[in-house]
Amino acid sequence: MSLLTDQPTSSSPEPDLTSRGVSLRRRLTNHATSVVIALAILAAVIPLGLVVYQVVSRGSGMISLDFLNWDIPRNYRREGAGMGPAVLGTILITGAAALMAIPVGIAGAIYLNEFGKNKPLAKVIRTMADVMTGVPSIVMGLFIYIVWVLTTGKQSGFAGALALACLMLPIVIRSAEEMLKLVPDELRQASAALGSPQWKTILTVVLPSAASGITSGSLLAVARAAGETAPVVVTIGIAFSPNWNLFDGGNTTLAAQIYRNASMAFEPAQERAWGAALTLIAIVMIFTLAARFIASRYAVKER
Repeated sequence: MSLLTDQPTSSSPEPDLTSRGVSLRRRLTNHATSVVIALAILAAVIPLGLVVYQVVSRGSGMISLDFLNWDIPRNYRREGAGMGPAVLGTILITGAAALMAIPVGIAGAIYLNEFGKNKPLAKVIRTMADVMTGVPSIVMGLFIYIVWVLTTGKQSGFAGALALACLMLPIVIRSAEEMLKLVPDELRQASAALGSPQWKTILTVVLPSAASGITSGSLLAVARAAGETAPVVVTIGIAFSPNWNLFDGGNTTLAAQIYRNASMAFEPAQERAWGAALTLIAIVMIFTLAARFIASRYAVKER
């Protein structure tokens, strides 16, 4: 005789998850917090919108194919001419800095999160990265000036790339490490259970899962470096014609030309500064959208 009998299961009442089931105090707190957050977002968006409006309205009149190709006039009073050397220099110097800083930064983040954990060396690297994040950009430019420019005896585009790479590196390390921490350990364990060594798990599972976040952090670092002026002025000198050689001769960037032209009292120079600012924003936006597209193509899709 079976002791098991079919008995009706008791059903507990389902919780009321609508706003009516929440106390008045919690609803008021929720509404007040939402209003504060909305006001904070508005306070941040309004100044940014005004800056973008000023740059677009005053710089759009200068943008043309000639402005992006022609040499920079040596006389700041002269009207016309362009920012061709600065556009080329920005792409070359920022690109070289990114090629140096991003692979090293991601490799450092992999060591910190996958191997170093809480080892003494990992703690030292994290501390140094945090310290480098807070170092003013002019100090980093002076560091490269002493280490590289005084050693080689000349200013060059590569010296500027080194200074920008030093500014990018701590941002890439810390942001990439935070993204790697978000990858679930179950993915690593599943890959290990299938017989994959740790290096293969990192390359084929961990990095693709965190690709979107690592890309965002790297782009933030590139955007910050592209807009830096002080280390560029100290390390690369000045140029009025395009220079494709990063290791010989002076160079220039859009950020440096914005500083030089905007500080002049002549209207033609100030107009070129507005055009250079709009060009710099456009270049950063184009590279951001391109990197986003590439990351979305190769990232692991969420299920």
